[in-house]
Amino acid sequence: MRMRMRGNDGAGSGGLSWTAAVLTGTVALYIALVAFGNITDFGTNREYVRHVLAMDTTFQDPDLMWRAVTSRGVQDAAYVGVIAWESVAALVLLAATALWAVRGRSGGAGRARQLATVGLLMMMVLFGAGFWAIGGEWFAMWQSKQWNGVEAAVRNFLMTGVVLLVVQFSGAGRRPEPTDA
Repeated sequence: MRMRMRGNDGAGSGGLSWTAAVLTGTVALYIALVAFGNITDFGTNREYVRHVLAMDTTFQDPDLMWRAVTSRGVQDAAYVGVIAWESVAALVLLAATALWAVRGRSGGAGRARQLATVGLLMMMVLFGAGFWAIGGEWFAMWQSKQWNGVEAAVRNFLMTGVVLLVVQFSGAGRRPEPTDA
């Protein structure tokens, strides 16, 4: 049995645009649930952020401990910033998914691709720069047995990167599509 794509717009059921739409929607659902969980169960991950920033479960190397942030106000502000970033990324990705669904049928997926790119890059900044680099390296999160989120950050960064590649390839070889202003 062979699957054929209709035309060059990828709008057929087997097309790359359809794949990009589904994967974008999956990431949108994931980060929306993460943000929702952080809002409705604020205390659990607030403790995670507090321990990472305080570096209280690391090796306590005096050469690194000057980096620790022990102010509860600053720790909580950082956590609220993460939740806000997650929430905005979720909204952008949900909007991109909706545009894929509506505009993908007519081949006008350019705006959907742009929004998906922004949302996916937001995810990569959060998990790559925020958790993997700053949390993992600057605050030595990798040293903590209890509060180490490096593996999850890398997993999210790589997953999002794969989706971003699919989104970008879904527009390869096409003339630029007009977008709404």
